[in-house]
Amino acid sequence: MPGNKVTQIVTLSFFRFAGPLARIWAFVMMGGARLPLARTKHIGFWKLCGSGTGEGFTPVPNTAVYAILATWPDAPTAQRQTQTGIFARYINRATENWTVFLQPQTSRGAWSGQSPFEPAQTAASGPLAALTRATIKPGILTRFWGRVPNISKMIGQDPNVAFKIGIGEVPMLHQVTFSIWPSEQAMAQFARTGPHADAIRAVRDEGWFREELYARFAVHSDRGTWNGTSPLAKLQEAA
Repeated sequence: MPGNKVTQIVTLSFFRFAGPLARIWAFVMMGGARLPLARTKHIGFWKLCGSGTGEGFTPVPNTAVYAILATWPDAPTAQRQTQTGIFARYINRATENWTVFLQPQTSRGAWSGQSPFEPAQTAASGPLAALTRATIKPGILTRFWGRVPNISKMIGQDPNVAFKIGIGEVPMLHQVTFSIWPSEQAMAQFARTGPHADAIRAVRDEGWFREELYARFAVHSDRGTWNGTSPLAKLQEAA
């Protein structure tokens, strides 16, 4: 790392809830967690997100899975703060939780009018995560969600993807996709072919989004499990 500059760390924490009471609590916390998050020491940009059914790439809400995205000044702070306060409350209520720690590599566009991610000054090799976030224009909702099943099927069949999920702040209108890949080459191969490439062309040609952001991250580390294991284990097996 050049000089004394500290690299920003982005965390994406996922929580799975079982039973009606826990799920009601998680739903209520979409509003109730806002003030505690805003008061969390050293936190920067943050967002509370729900998810869709299946692997998240549907407009039908999944009441069992929620996520918190946050930025932090450095890795030790991120590790510490995502185990205390409001994060600890989520961990204690959830039946399973997983947090992935990321270093921004590239970022373009805006999220709620902000540029939340600060790319590192040096490029990293190895596994990469991709995040896209868009505010969808209401007039094209049918066309947008009509393309999603084919893209979801394609990414689900890709042997390279280690983890994938669709989340969002507001159902239907605000969509975030997040995926982890073993290399930039594997990520690019998916993005440039098939239904995903067709959708990207439509986005550009027809202006589907009011606001959009595209970011890539180096995968720093993780904590916890998802579906009983660390999703990063698949990357280690592939290596």
